[in-house]
Amino acid sequence: MPYEIPAFSGPDHDRAIGKLGDLAADAGLRRVSMLAWRDLDDPEAGGSELHASTVAALWAEAGIEVTMRTSYAAGSPQISWRDGYRVIRKAGRYLVFPRGAFSEMMGWHGARDGLVEIWNGMPFFSPLWAEGPKVTWLHHVHAEMWEMTLPPRLAAFGNLVESKLAPRVYRRTPIVTLSESSKQELVTELGFKASRVRVVSPGIDPRFTPGGQRAERPLVVAVGRLVPVKRFELLVEALVEVKERHPELEAVIVGEGYCRDDLEAQVHAARADDWLTLPGRISDEELIDLYRRAWVLASTSLREGWGMTITEAAACATPAVATRIAGHSDAIDDGVTGELVGSRDELIGALGRLVTETDRRERMGHAARERAARFTWEATAYGTLEVLAAAARKHPRS
Repeated sequence: MPYEIPAFSGPDHDRAIGKLGDLAADAGLRRVSMLAWRDLDDPEAGGSELHASTVAALWAEAGIEVTMRTSYAAGSPQISWRDGYRVIRKAGRYLVFPRGAFSEMMGWHGARDGLVEIWNGMPFFSPLWAEGPKVTWLHHVHAEMWEMTLPPRLAAFGNLVESKLAPRVYRRTPIVTLSESSKQELVTELGFKASRVRVVSPGIDPRFTPGGQRAERPLVVAVGRLVPVKRFELLVEALVEVKERHPELEAVIVGEGYCRDDLEAQVHAARADDWLTLPGRISDEELIDLYRRAWVLASTSLREGWGMTITEAAACATPAVATRIAGHSDAIDDGVTGELVGSRDELIGALGRLVTETDRRERMGHAARERAARFTWEATAYGTLEVLAAAARKHPRS
């Protein structure tokens, strides 16, 4: 499995679960359905899937019957249970949209008191067919991502749906997004009313904490799916230049994806094989250790709803250098917990500064850790449930 749902414990967690249960009971939310493109077990699962699965698990712990309907994941059964909630994996990457919508419309998975649609690129268009309380989670605008991942005609169609057709359908639906900067994108680029969009930041697995020793040599770490939107080719270019100025530099890019061959070829052509590694997927324990040893976390993504790897590293007292985009602009307090950059040269400069300036790096790492302590998955689960509960209170109970 690519990711593991956080393990929670302690009196604060128990109180949070109690509050979740009270909120659900007050709003009459006993059974909730979720519609998602991909499941956490999918080989290409990322932050969106971890977010959905963690919230579903916490809602289930609070006594809500949660069913997540998603696409088929190779090697996983069609129906299974994970951390207290039911997962139904049927249909392929494209057919999951009509089939998932139709099965929910027909009530094949049982009755529901509320519906959560996770709009990840292509929507399920739940406002057209779903009765009762519903909310939509929309982490970010995809925009250029369509052209980066699909053939021209399909990309044009996807962009048309996202930018023109779907916003009209969802104009009366409560929207949940991850950051204030992503909210601004939804308002300015897709035309949503600001009053319809609620910001609920993602949490951080409590296992991400400082510990152990930093690497003896400067170590830059990046984590994410090896896909075009992450722009790891830009990071490799920058790291090669930083290496020329700081010969002891080492780097690790963690993740898997269909851009692996191209990235490996780029690393080999730059003669960087001996200091820049791509280990693929690693366990959570290995990832935590890597965050703790890293001097800097880097992200060169073109689009993000938040940038969960940034705050995971921050919880381990590791500052970040990341592109100045929506999502990153909230995950990083620029100049305090890390640096936001707008160009290749700025990326090279910021990495160089954090590699060489010990006081700056340690100061930012300390500030990053303090800021990361604000973000908990319990708060995320409560904030998202509040939006669904508000929608439920506007509908008469059966």
